[in-house]
Amino acid sequence: MRKRSMEELNRKSVEEFRQAEKLPVIAVLENVRSAYNVGSVFRTADAFLLQAIYICGYTAVPPHKEIRKTALGAEETVEWKHFKGINEAIDDLRALGYKVFALEQAEQSTALHRFAANGEKVAVIMGNEVTGVEQATIALCDGCIEIPQLGMKHSLNVAVAAGVVLWELVRESILNADQRRVQ
Repeated sequence: MRKRSMEELNRKSVEEFRQAEKLPVIAVLENVRSAYNVGSVFRTADAFLLQAIYICGYTAVPPHKEIRKTALGAEETVEWKHFKGINEAIDDLRALGYKVFALEQAEQSTALHRFAANGEKVAVIMGNEVTGVEQATIALCDGCIEIPQLGMKHSLNVAVAAGVVLWELVRESILNADQRRVQ
């Protein structure tokens, strides 16, 4: 086994990235305190060709030194919008035809491995590192997605949680595309 070179990875140029068809998934960050976490979500959104990131409340926005440090340029490629409040972001998402889910441990949440987007446009709200997604925000959502956790700690860093849930949505999309090609 040999590690692939940068040339073999077929990286897209900035222009190719902007022109590429995006996965109809929007990551929504509600009052995320750490700009490093914001940068990590940008990098994940770039890796998975997400439609956009919505940044709400006091979450840091580009250009920002700490975002740049972890995003490694993804803040220049991934489309993003800032909203003063989460309500404005949810209104915008609904107008664009998105179903809105909070990533939170809640009554009647759907375990991530049981969640299916079924080809619909999906927005996932991820909350503050300490308090999570606000209860008032959860009340505005179509549901909650929960990452099953088995250990003593029942929380993940927001950037890690974003990577887990966004990968599952990408994986579902890849599997569905593969099934369509076989048929």
